[in-house]
Amino acid sequence: MPTLRDPPEERSVDDLLSFGVVNLDKPPGPSAHQVSAWARDRAGVGRAAHAGTLDPKVTGCLPILLGDATRLAQVFLEGTKEYVAVLELHGPAPADLDAVLAEFEGEIYQKPPRKSAVARRLRTREIHELDLLEVRERQALIRIRCESGTYVRKLCHDLGLAAGTGAHMGDLRRTATDPFDDTALVSTADLTDGLVFADEGDEGPLREVVAPAERALRHLPRLTVAFSAAEQIAEGAPVYAPGVVDVGDAVETAEKETLLACFTPDGAAVCLGRLVGDPTASTGEVVSLERVLV
Repeated sequence: MPTLRDPPEERSVDDLLSFGVVNLDKPPGPSAHQVSAWARDRAGVGRAAHAGTLDPKVTGCLPILLGDATRLAQVFLEGTKEYVAVLELHGPAPADLDAVLAEFEGEIYQKPPRKSAVARRLRTREIHELDLLEVRERQALIRIRCESGTYVRKLCHDLGLAAGTGAHMGDLRRTATDPFDDTALVSTADLTDGLVFADEGDEGPLREVVAPAERALRHLPRLTVAFSAAEQIAEGAPVYAPGVVDVGDAVETAEKETLLACFTPDGAAVCLGRLVGDPTASTGEVVSLERVLV
């Protein structure tokens, strides 16, 4: 019979590192992939993954998934991102720049740049909020809250065309990627110090910077399943209605095929899956599995 994980608050440091997440403040210089590889090697785990690519010069919120937590990477593909960018205008800022930005809120068309890793096909992305924070001569500081996969560099180019001046992206910082934001970022020095202190017997600093991987699932609808059901899920069985012991409010109103997370009664993550049935029914399949986490 498979062994389920201990509750998040009871895990050892080794277990924390093997299924943990760090809300890292990416420094300028290295790529997101290089930062992820550094965290993997520094933590002494077999693998690590970053939640959303950032170019070398870009800084900010870069959650790093450690060990088995790499199985959670898909949850960041459907979330919302937030950035603060410097819009470098090629002429004096127009008086109606606020109105120009407002025209880009909603669904926009984008074609990935030539250096992109994805096919260069025209696609749509949702811009939830686009705010003008400050203007200084030919520079505008803007805040962008948008759908994952939005190319901010391309957005800045298009904003310049709409403003009639031309523009390009200057400095860029990611301030949020659901469910993480920049209110509790961890520096590379913080992570290094935490690991050093843990090696010396003081686990406190490390536990402050490495969170149980369940932290990355807070924004998803959740189901609680019985321990017996979790053991069956660990062996590949889908989630059936009789195994559900609690249904979160977000699940009750969720549409079919919504991505959700399942947990044991003591809060340990069991799986990611898609809602396919009625979780309040007495029989039938409720969740089809996408990632088993135990």
